[in-house]
Amino acid sequence: MKTIITAVFATTTLLLGTSLATQAQDKPTLAFVVNGASDFWKAAEAGVRKAQAELPAYNLTLKYPEQAAVAIQQRLMDDLVAAGVKAIMVSAVDPKTSTEALNKLASQTTLFTTDSDAPQTNRIAYIGSSNVDAGKQAAEIAKKAMPNGGKCLGFVGLLGADNAKERIQGMKDGLSGSKIELVDVRGDDIDQTRAKANVQDALVANPNITCMVGFYSYNTPRIYEALRDAGKLGQITVVGFDDDPITLGGIKEGTIAATVVQQPYEWAYQGMKLMAAYLKGDKSGIPANKLIIVPTKIIAKGDVDAYAANLKAMATGK
Repeated sequence: MKTIITAVFATTTLLLGTSLATQAQDKPTLAFVVNGASDFWKAAEAGVRKAQAELPAYNLTLKYPEQAAVAIQQRLMDDLVAAGVKAIMVSAVDPKTSTEALNKLASQTTLFTTDSDAPQTNRIAYIGSSNVDAGKQAAEIAKKAMPNGGKCLGFVGLLGADNAKERIQGMKDGLSGSKIELVDVRGDDIDQTRAKANVQDALVANPNITCMVGFYSYNTPRIYEALRDAGKLGQITVVGFDDDPITLGGIKEGTIAATVVQQPYEWAYQGMKLMAAYLKGDKSGIPANKLIIVPTKIIAKGDVDAYAANLKAMATGK
């Protein structure tokens, strides 16, 4: 799969300058740039499609970097700027080390952030979740599932990204004063093979762990698979993030306590419309604090069917 993604990306990169430059002569192009290959972003693709139907005067596109690496994501965005893209909304891989590069980008095009903010840069605004609040909701799931306390181990893609740091801190804050502790978090750089291996290693090295938390969308499915393979489903409390089908299936069967879901569909849909309005000089959608928060919510066993039906409706536009 990794090879296929790389090949597709390489082809896209070769054609990017020509195709977008051609489009730019006709219509302004707005781009949504994600932080790595993950099914999580399929909902954002649907949001972009909906916005495209309402913004016929623009070309809208969603781009995946070849790898979840700062340099590769930056190169992709540089290519977009060179091709004449008028605005970019990005989930920055590592905002803390990218301030200078993102500010350079902001001087060349209109820059918004999503999912993982870069508040120290000259971005126009952030649209996405409050990751601190999402972390606190994860703590609520853990406290309800483990009234007698326990020790949790977390798993995440990008330890340096703001969304990861804020979710982790939010969960720690939410667990404060309880008998539950988040003892450590392990990163995998959005490498799903490594993500599963991290869980497998933890089962051997940390026999006292009673809870596992998947902070990125694919982490919870990899936790589920590792526990299933080890015959330990149902023995360790699992707290999830986002709405991977494996996560929702685990919640429905009772092997995952619940999950905190975000709304990437809305980030993309609202974000594209916001960027289009901004380019036309309408800044009324930008709040004073430059933060547009799309709420997260907890999906437990009784919520799965209705939530899954809503996801399907968004994906199909029906």
